[in-house]
Amino acid sequence: MSQTVNITINGRQTQVPQGTLIIEAAKAMGIEVPAFCYYEGYSLQAACRMCLVEVEKMPKLQPGCTLTANEGMVIHTESPNVVAARKGTLEFLLSNHPLDCPVCDKGGECELQDMVFRYGAGESRHVENKVHTPEKQWSPVVFYDAPRCILCYRCVRVCDEGLGVGALGVSNRGVISEIVPNGEDHLKCDECGACIDICPVGALTSGSYRYQTRPWEMTHVGTVCTHCGDGCKTTLGVKNNEIMRGNNRDRSGINGEFLCIKGRYAFDFTSHNERLQAPLVRVNGKLEPVSWSEALATVAAKFKEVKAAGGRFGVIGSTRTTNEENFFLQKFARTGLGTNNIDHHRSGDLATLLDALSGRENALASVADLYTAKGALIVGADLSQQHPLIAFQLRANFRHHAAKLFTVTPGPVREDEIALAAVRAQAGGELQAIEGLREKLAAAGDLTILFGDAIKGEAVRKLVAFGDSLGIPVRYVCLLDNSNSRGAVDMGLLPDLGPGFKAVEKPGLAAPEMLADAKLDVLWLVGANPLKSATLANAGAFVVVQDLFLTETAQRADVVLPAASAYEKNGTVTNTCGEVQKLKPAIRTMGAKADLEIIGLIAREMGINAGIWTPDKVFAEIQQTVRGYNVPAAVLTAGAAALTMPVNGRVASQARPELIRSAGDTLFTSGSLGRYSKVLNSVMESPGGLFRHERE
Repeated sequence: MSQTVNITINGRQTQVPQGTLIIEAAKAMGIEVPAFCYYEGYSLQAACRMCLVEVEKMPKLQPGCTLTANEGMVIHTESPNVVAARKGTLEFLLSNHPLDCPVCDKGGECELQDMVFRYGAGESRHVENKVHTPEKQWSPVVFYDAPRCILCYRCVRVCDEGLGVGALGVSNRGVISEIVPNGEDHLKCDECGACIDICPVGALTSGSYRYQTRPWEMTHVGTVCTHCGDGCKTTLGVKNNEIMRGNNRDRSGINGEFLCIKGRYAFDFTSHNERLQAPLVRVNGKLEPVSWSEALATVAAKFKEVKAAGGRFGVIGSTRTTNEENFFLQKFARTGLGTNNIDHHRSGDLATLLDALSGRENALASVADLYTAKGALIVGADLSQQHPLIAFQLRANFRHHAAKLFTVTPGPVREDEIALAAVRAQAGGELQAIEGLREKLAAAGDLTILFGDAIKGEAVRKLVAFGDSLGIPVRYVCLLDNSNSRGAVDMGLLPDLGPGFKAVEKPGLAAPEMLADAKLDVLWLVGANPLKSATLANAGAFVVVQDLFLTETAQRADVVLPAASAYEKNGTVTNTCGEVQKLKPAIRTMGAKADLEIIGLIAREMGINAGIWTPDKVFAEIQQTVRGYNVPAAVLTAGAAALTMPVNGRVASQARPELIRSAGDTLFTSGSLGRYSKVLNSVMESPGGLFRHERE
């Protein structure tokens, strides 16, 4: 435990660990020391001089962002000398700053604007013409207005230190200094927009948000990103039923302020002009729009007919629908339709991992654990492309705690740059490569092993056995593709396992087996698009699709039902680390319904009582029946994440490694949703690729 020291700030005494920055010590006491260049978690710059404080017995003012607390310090943060210095600093910053607050996108959220109001630097002694350079567009996402820039270097640091991209730097000196991109006149980066959000002024602005609205004109809805499996919180700014922007500046989620391009910008699929807004029924070989009542009646009549005749159903669910929808779907399929032919696209062997870890507590890592782990082993995954939040956490851990990282991948990944050892291993050779790292891994002290579809079946058990042999605490993360891939498994969208990994008496068909079954009478697909890369053996099967767009599978359907996206409904989702969070609807799309409501309406049309289908009622049933999900509802309602505790007993499931395959999405692709995001398709980095990282 570090030694504490006694200091006095503005006449109030306090104790802080020796070495604490004065700006942080004051913050802990509720005293704000303003700063532009300082930002928690990144290197110290001391460039803006806005955080100057007066320390008794020191001859001149000191920067609070680099001054550390020592015994007996007496500090004044608002003395006349300090106020005068800050006022002077603002005068210098405004000497070439354009007076365009009325049109600047940062208006109402600008830190410079706030400080000018606070310290009253309303006049300038400079009479020379302002230095001006034209605004530049670095990418479809990022615009840069140099005259507004105050050279705080936040953007440079967040890109280099936080993301490991290094896309920004500084050119020239003095009054003509400005931020420049790594591609000379354009950005080559992750296009995540972190530089825009961290900018304290309006120098960096968003290509999708600029000149659209003002912060006070929007309602702000905190929900969960619908793309990868990391479960980032995104706060959507909504005006006139349209999403204008995404960020998480209040740090209310497991991701803090971090968002990748998908979480910050790829909400635009919701307003794509090809969104389905009316049910479609095939008439004379052509899909025709009909009313909801007619479409539901058509589906219910066919389902009843096939059920009465003892026909065969197949149900394929989604990895982006909510826990409530997945639970209700499998419940209705099993009890209402009488089938265990239920599956989804599996991207990781979670069931085998849980079975291999049976009887153990705290063997699975949370997102927060990745920031504090002493060591991390990444196996067969390109984290920066596939799981950007997890990659961000590990990079922050390396930066702040000197974590020991190891990579075993088929090609170069960004994590190689900070890894203690980077090993290349092709498919099937991962375990042998890991064995070669035994001594280094054991020396880490504790270890978190992260793996995706490269380790499955018996290889999972061998990996756990290897972890046991190291003689140190080891935790695991089974990496899964999409926003609710974990929830799909937990809720029982499997032919041999029901909710909570309970074995079913008579296992059904897996997804590829349903497609290949020439005797299948009905195929019901909820948010799935398997016919993009496969064919249906029975050309005469009755196909029902619930989706947002007319995908390849929907084009083959007999009935298409327009579904709501994750940004348009209530419910919960579970990220790849097992943390459950609550969705909140931000907008509504005319004609679309939540999948839970659609399933409930079909059940009602068939005369089947499957229970109340509101999200709260279904989640209450999940809490009672799915082991590990009895989490406090108040935590979820408050917008926080609750860690589920999955089964720690045996899981009676037959390993099917051939069914486990990641879709291989990058930062710029996201299944069917990514195809309908203009932002993802507009950046020059799209579609990107895995395991081919090259540092510019």
